[in-house]
Amino acid sequence: MGRWFANFANRASQLAGHYVTFVGAFLILVIWAVSGPFFGFSDTWQLVINTGTTIVTFLMVFLIQNTQNRDAMAMHLKLDELIRAIENADNSLIRAEDETQEELRALKQKYESLLGEHAALKSTLKSGNVTSLPNQTGEGSSDAA
Repeated sequence: MGRWFANFANRASQLAGHYVTFVGAFLILVIWAVSGPFFGFSDTWQLVINTGTTIVTFLMVFLIQNTQNRDAMAMHLKLDELIRAIENADNSLIRAEDETQEELRALKQKYESLLGEHAALKSTLKSGNVTSLPNQTGEGSSDAA
């Protein structure tokens, strides 16, 4: 059932985003508006469009959410694989989407401080006042003895 719904939701999302669907919905609105005088702009006439749009909107919320959830999961898996495959990557980021808000803030602060260190190093390099560079572990210099 889950596989069937995933396929249905994916296909429905593709169809809903197609220009032909937009044109069809627009034509339905035009036909509804043009039919107003024939029905005397009655409450029933208004109820038809209100009911139809409410039902479509209600169902589309769930279809779109399902599609977005699957897309987000696929993106996380792809990024996780890239992080795993890169030797110097911080593997603690692989499950970042499962962290609490506080843990994510701590990670953000960590990377903002790294950004600050990078900016300082870049500034030093541009100024030409470099006597030695730290090695990859941050210790010593890159000068060979």
